[in-house]
Amino acid sequence: MKTTVDIPDDALSELMRLTRAPTKRAAIVRAVDDFNQRQRMAALTKYAGTLKDFMTQDDLRTMREKGGRHDRD
Repeated sequence: MKTTVDIPDDALSELMRLTRAPTKRAAIVRAVDDFNQRQRMAALTKYAGTLKDFMTQDDLRTMREKGGRHDRD
């Protein structure tokens, strides 16, 4: 998609330097991709710790000690 935007020169120069992008377009695409990924990851964090049937640290330790599968039932 072709879009025209007015980006301050100093901000774009810093973006190119930080991303080590060879072109303005590449720098902007990297920044947009990075932003989108961060937003997706932030959305996933609301689920952290919500799996009530997930194995505990003790279950994991026992499984590792046995060297194989660990069935909780």
